[in-house]
Amino acid sequence: MSNAILKNNLESLEKQLEWLRYSYLKCERIGIRENYTNEEFDYFETLCSRFARSLDFLIRRVFRSIDDVEYEIQGTLIDVVNNALKRGLIKNEEEIREIRDIRNEIVHEYVDEGLLELLEVVLNNTNSLITIIESTIKYCEKYK
Repeated sequence: MSNAILKNNLESLEKQLEWLRYSYLKCERIGIRENYTNEEFDYFETLCSRFARSLDFLIRRVFRSIDDVEYEIQGTLIDVVNNALKRGLIKNEEEIREIRDIRNEIVHEYVDEGLLELLEVVLNNTNSLITIIESTIKYCEKYK
């Protein structure tokens, strides 16, 4: 049963990765600047949403599924992240902490003043998240 859940979660993660890449490439072409058209701003908002959702899905679903398949004790999110670090899915604790902090900023950003800075941070860190997702998918090939 655990393998089937992991397989389904990996399929969903691969779809998330496709959409995250799509948004990232669109926003990368637009670049960082002071003003955006409404359409360009929508693209960045979509990237932010996909960034946050992809990270949540990766940690809460996929990493937990890997723990389950590998008979790790289900613990806190910190335990899940530490297990991913041990597996080499994340380079270091600082990298995932920074990505999680960005996710929290996305979710809690209500004021337009900080939004332009947030867009730049998201754009600059999306590649790290993509790399973590790719290494996770590669790691899990042994369970397919």
